[in-house]
Amino acid sequence: MNSVIKNILAVILGLAIGSIVNMGIITISGSVIPPPEGVDPTSMQSLKETMHLFRPKHYLMPFLAHALGAFVGAFVASVIAKKSKLKMALIVGVLFLIGGVINVFMLPSPIWFAVLDIAVAYLPMAWFGYKLSENFTKK
Repeated sequence: MNSVIKNILAVILGLAIGSIVNMGIITISGSVIPPPEGVDPTSMQSLKETMHLFRPKHYLMPFLAHALGAFVGAFVASVIAKKSKLKMALIVGVLFLIGGVINVFMLPSPIWFAVLDIAVAYLPMAWFGYKLSENFTKK
């Protein structure tokens, strides 16, 4: 298969699988750490109106969802990519980062969480996903 096509597929599959991981963690997060009383985590409007009720523990699962989504997505892209494996992993990380930045503007989260999430959850985790993939793709 042409390396350009394989790399494009690697990024698409990395994004898809990383997004599944992200959403899976978000979906179960309410049963791991229940949201504050009166919060409907399935409604963006409810989240916007009740973010002031969230405590630091409520940000753990979203952070893990963002970090592990980027990590797994970058890992998948790196394993599948034919050439420029680090670049494909970082493309996935950047695309997740863009989503994270958009999320920061959509939901009024505390500054400490926004900074932590943007600085740690996306590009560093994409790099770690790439590094782990090196162990799976050595010949």
